[in-house]
Amino acid sequence: MEAILYRILPAYRVALVMQFLRFGVVGGLGFVVDTAVVYATRGWIGNYWAAVPAYIVAASFNWLLNRLWTFRGQGSGPMHRQWTLFMATNLIGFTLNRGAYWTLISISVLCADNPVIAVAAGSLSGMFANFFLSRRLVFR
Repeated sequence: MEAILYRILPAYRVALVMQFLRFGVVGGLGFVVDTAVVYATRGWIGNYWAAVPAYIVAASFNWLLNRLWTFRGQGSGPMHRQWTLFMATNLIGFTLNRGAYWTLISISVLCADNPVIAVAAGSLSGMFANFFLSRRLVFR
């Protein structure tokens, strides 16, 4: 795929596309973590509150994989500072992500019974904002 992209796009755009694809793979893995935590905690704290620890765990997981793979060698400073910045900047993505999640489980019986659908919609809602913010602020 990368070789095909080099034929049709300038090198810097290929690098951006590949970085976005890696970000998407990490996001897909984070989706699995997010969903697992929602299902693990919803019986105890309900669908609404299960979204909070799920987001924290999944976002932390995503930060680590993005640091190691997607944005490898980019960014500086101590890890705890970078994690804090990642979590803070991704609050915009969190708002989009969990806004979609909470709306869907509130208005749809299907989503309330199967929160994986709402988690997926929320993940897609926040992905573009999170990529832009991560690239511009966290891993620059």
